[in-house]
Amino acid sequence: MIDRNLAGAHYGLRDWIMQRITAIVMLVYSVLFLIMIICLPHSYQQWQCFFAQTWVRLVTQIFILALTLHAWVGIRDLWMDYIKPAGLRLFLHVATILWLVGCLIYSVQVIWGLA
Repeated sequence: MIDRNLAGAHYGLRDWIMQRITAIVMLVYSVLFLIMIICLPHSYQQWQCFFAQTWVRLVTQIFILALTLHAWVGIRDLWMDYIKPAGLRLFLHVATILWLVGCLIYSVQVIWGLA
């Protein structure tokens, strides 16, 4: 008798919900950012003052975190669906994780001025 034990019934649902939530976060940020571009004056000093505010930095960092999670779920599913050799798939998963974590760390340095 073959025992086909799946990873879990809710594994895909959790990822689907996470991707939808991160998409909503990114949509709200994008709409607000577009409104800021239209409404705010276009001088460098005013943009610098605006992005120096803690709440703007925090919201921008939340957007980038949502973007990173959204990208991870999408790319991971892409690798799982279309890359059949397990070794290559593992390599691509690890490379994707390293790239996304590196981008997230770099975004913290840029947004919070830690560089």
